[in-house]
Amino acid sequence: MPQLSARRVALAALQAWRGRKQFADAIISELTARENLSAEDRAFALELFYGVLRNLTLLDFWIRSLRSSRIDVDLTNILRLGLYQLLMLSTAEHAAVYETVELAPKRQRSLINGILRSALRRKGQLIDNAKYQPLEIRTSHPAFLIERWQKHFGAQAAEALCVWDNQSPTIYARVNQLRIDQTKFLTTYPESRAVPNASNFFEFDSVPIVALRLGHCYVQDPSTAIACDLLDAQPGDRILDACAAPGGKTGHLAVRMENRGVIVACDREPKRLTVLTENLERLGVSVATSVRCDWTLDEIPSAVVNSAPFDRILVDAPCSNTGVIRRRLDVRWRLGRSDFDRMRKRQIEIVRRVLPFLKTKGVLVYSTCSLEPEENENVIASLLTEVSILRLETHKICLPFGDHFDGAFAAKLIKTNE
Repeated sequence: MPQLSARRVALAALQAWRGRKQFADAIISELTARENLSAEDRAFALELFYGVLRNLTLLDFWIRSLRSSRIDVDLTNILRLGLYQLLMLSTAEHAAVYETVELAPKRQRSLINGILRSALRRKGQLIDNAKYQPLEIRTSHPAFLIERWQKHFGAQAAEALCVWDNQSPTIYARVNQLRIDQTKFLTTYPESRAVPNASNFFEFDSVPIVALRLGHCYVQDPSTAIACDLLDAQPGDRILDACAAPGGKTGHLAVRMENRGVIVACDREPKRLTVLTENLERLGVSVATSVRCDWTLDEIPSAVVNSAPFDRILVDAPCSNTGVIRRRLDVRWRLGRSDFDRMRKRQIEIVRRVLPFLKTKGVLVYSTCSLEPEENENVIASLLTEVSILRLETHKICLPFGDHFDGAFAAKLIKTNE
């Protein structure tokens, strides 16, 4: 079978994503690996695929401006790729038109060619018209999300958040001091840049492949440190990381513990558990045991029961991910209005299930990468109302439009003896 071009890989990814059965990252990673693309072609395929998903509503607005009659969904994806190249990516016009037309079945190439050439003639007009469209079109976000953010944060912040979501994410990495100290890391990887106000985090222009392979660092946003800071793990502690995969926070806790003590790191998905185990091994974490556990089921694994009581428990709860849309950019197209209350119920259930395994006066940190009150402040309020033995000590929130990192929330709770 001949190798697919970068454009064909991007188109195949868009067609696979249409069913919403897989996340965008998984789809494009599988396709680029299978096709064994060159580094340049892989980067172009990623740019096309992610670029279309980031700008889906805007691209469809342009398609409607160019063609009033209905277009088959497969042809729509081809046009999205073509218009993204012509109107947003500044790809060479001849290559963008010719290569995109070649993606279409022969009998429909004249239609694609005509629409793309019309877009070239009307390029300035199309771009200008887009500036006057509602925010949900200009920034390709569901209207209901924008309405929520305007209500919670104000109109200006909501627009800033939408703009933030459409930026290519900055590559941050935490130095893994179980493998290398910060001074040696800087001399070994001089391309790294220290992140102000984020101890032990560095910024890179590209993924530090060698450093990752050697376990010298772990790619994660500085906002992830909030939960670990509040948990304040100490050497010799017994810690339950209730929702641990893929392992970034688990690795961070192990560093703070100086690899002394016990961490029981749980996740319910076997594939994610495998990734967790591999990551911890590469990072040199020797105090953690990976355990499959679904907190919504009745049976709790013996590895959890036998290790209790825990000094500290981290519940980095499954959530809507609205604070990390620029990294998980198809999340915006998966969410519905009812998802936040649904997630809230599950989050509360997980906290209630882990609480019996925390010792009296122990610390429980609840965290999410959500910006939504239902999943953050409202969860804490419900827990404090329903569970008399919990006391809120403090909470922190990171807002992208103000803090310039990914969105995150964390609350530190103490289990009292009342």
